[in-house]
Amino acid sequence: MYLVVIAWLYVTLMMAIAEATSPVGSVLGAIVTFVLYGLLPLGILVYILGTPGRKRRLRLREQAEQQAWEEKRAAASVAGAAPDAGREAPAAAQPGGVAPVREER
Repeated sequence: MYLVVIAWLYVTLMMAIAEATSPVGSVLGAIVTFVLYGLLPLGILVYILGTPGRKRRLRLREQAEQQAWEEKRAAASVAGAAPDAGREAPAAAQPGGVAPVREER
């Protein structure tokens, strides 16, 4: 695919040079020719043809994240069997907290 891109850029560059060096041509016309015949269409083409590769990389990254999450969850469940294995505070009420207020009847 990249060989076609390089070849087409070469062709459009030669078109732009011919436009710039022509007695009736201009440098501005050469720039417009290169951009409108070369860069813009090739940018769109490369983006469209690169979509399957981007999707494949995204799917592989998501699978790796899912696998890492499952390994972490499995390690936490094994470590969770031992008391205070996670070195976190217990889920009990904290001392010195605010007491709940009841409604008066």
